[in-house]
Amino acid sequence: MQLALGTEPRSEYMAFELGQAAVKLVRDVFPIKAGENVVVTADTTTDARVVNATAQAVYAVGAHPVVIHYEALPNVAMMPPAPVAAALKAADAWIEYAPAYLLHGPAHREAMSAGCRMLCLTAVDADAMVRTIGRPDYMAMDEFREKIRALSQSADEMRLSSPAGTDLTAKVDHDAKPFFRPASGKGYSQMLGGQSGFSHLVDTVEGTLVFDGTIYPPTDLGVPRTPVSMQIEHGYIRRVSGGSEANRFERWLASFNSPLMYQIAHLSYGFNPGVTRCSGRIAEDERVFGCLDIGIGITSRGAPTHTDGIVLDASVWADHMQLEDEGRYVHPELTALCKRMGAPGY
Repeated sequence: MQLALGTEPRSEYMAFELGQAAVKLVRDVFPIKAGENVVVTADTTTDARVVNATAQAVYAVGAHPVVIHYEALPNVAMMPPAPVAAALKAADAWIEYAPAYLLHGPAHREAMSAGCRMLCLTAVDADAMVRTIGRPDYMAMDEFREKIRALSQSADEMRLSSPAGTDLTAKVDHDAKPFFRPASGKGYSQMLGGQSGFSHLVDTVEGTLVFDGTIYPPTDLGVPRTPVSMQIEHGYIRRVSGGSEANRFERWLASFNSPLMYQIAHLSYGFNPGVTRCSGRIAEDERVFGCLDIGIGITSRGAPTHTDGIVLDASVWADHMQLEDEGRYVHPELTALCKRMGAPGY
């Protein structure tokens, strides 16, 4: 939360709007059925207002909310206290708000194997919940997600660039299964709306990657004051350069003693109209309108954890077809959906 008026932390701040967003969350975005057991997890740094609003909305649709607060963990994807992990395995649905998220960790994998479905809203506070869930046209966002993926997957090679110095190419994996799409049934994970991407052949990413938006984790980095630059060869980070934040990021990657921590995991688009700048909260910053979210560390291949970094004001080409120009989507089918979403400037 970026404080401006001094009223934002108060319980009455956007209280009506927050209630509406919570209802939309459990009714439309992550549908909860009557009778289900729904665990809502939060740590000591979570905004309690979103937790309470979510629990109330869950109860209002006839399900059973179980709210669990636990200590703030020092890193993401760690094992939480044993009672938390046990509750997740017994849940029908799980909504996560803790900034040090459990996604990709052992408790998350155990819960998915047990058939729980999960929505990760890590670090979302009252203001963000209203902006990113309550106000956007989710149907238009869903259509945008599918359209930009289809346009990207139709290409053989993607080129990504930014004013800060990003200049990457990657070959498209035409055989990959769709992702960033809400699943059905049991044992799946879902994220905040406003993100999509294309599937790349892992060893084909080449060029320069520059993060000038949020990097998370490590938990003490946030929005870098000086861009963090990386040289990518055959899908791996070979060199990290920049200021003190680059040094900190490089040390964090090296601390895992795993070459898989240097592998590019995903190349994703951000397009939630409620997110216009980085706040340091990764769940919404991955969806800054017009950004790229680049994931590092493929946990499904054995990487010990995962991190994301943001490229602002991105330009993207699918072969010779330009999709985006310095943060503005320019393909006519995409711009029409931007207008429907109510994105600023369209």
